[in-house]
Amino acid sequence: MKINKLITVLITAALIVGALTGCNNSNIKDRKSEKSKKEVIKLGVTGDEHKIWDNIKDRLAKENIELKIISFGDYIRPNMALNDGEIDANAFQTVAYFEKFKADHKLDLSSLGYTVLAPMGIYSSTLKNINDVKEGGKVAIPNDASNGGRALLLLQDAGLIKLKEGTGINPTLKDILENPKNLKISELVATQIPRSIKDVDIAVINNGVAVEAGYSPLKDSIFIEDVKKDSAKNYFNIIAVKSSEKDNPILKRLLEIYQTEETKKLIEDIYKGASLPAF
Repeated sequence: MKINKLITVLITAALIVGALTGCNNSNIKDRKSEKSKKEVIKLGVTGDEHKIWDNIKDRLAKENIELKIISFGDYIRPNMALNDGEIDANAFQTVAYFEKFKADHKLDLSSLGYTVLAPMGIYSSTLKNINDVKEGGKVAIPNDASNGGRALLLLQDAGLIKLKEGTGINPTLKDILENPKNLKISELVATQIPRSIKDVDIAVINNGVAVEAGYSPLKDSIFIEDVKKDSAKNYFNIIAVKSSEKDNPILKRLLEIYQTEETKKLIEDIYKGASLPAF
């Protein structure tokens, strides 16, 4: 009888030990599985050209982070999709556009960090130096509020005009306080300005239109936005995220991988001045 009880006790103990061991092994497997689980970031962009992000995607993959690039055909959906949780981040817009859009739509979004500046430039078919603009010279600027205001700020940076204090980032012609050369400033549809450049002394052309028209912003402009100028920061492009996710370590890693010397060199090699690193 005693022998039978002893055998029973030994069998029960063995079963308990086996169960615990199995449980521990299961937990280890779970932890390994969790550790090896791939993180996924859904990034919204606009258009089909995203060479820099393709490179970022390859670098993130080495850290077991998959970057899914989702392209949108307009400038509205990327922020709405971000707000609705359809994507984790987006990268397509300037600070100025972002701040206005989220205020207009009451969205709780935040900037994670800067990416590039697509610089606006002043071009001329006859002048080689901005200081050569003559008295009463003709100037063309975009007629939309965002680019038109940006153009006036650029003319101010170039020393051609002075704007009233406190006009913000969207000044108008009415906000010109001083125009020492009595420049004749005309507002034209942005895409028409390159075709009208021979009819004016200087033309302020936003980056996308200039590149589309065959200009190299760095080589062909006679004056260009300076990344180091405070006024230029309004036009830095950003990575945007939901405010609740701005401290997410995976999203912060996305920014860290982007803001590296390797990325700077890629931007310079690929865009050759059409876009400039803003970090």
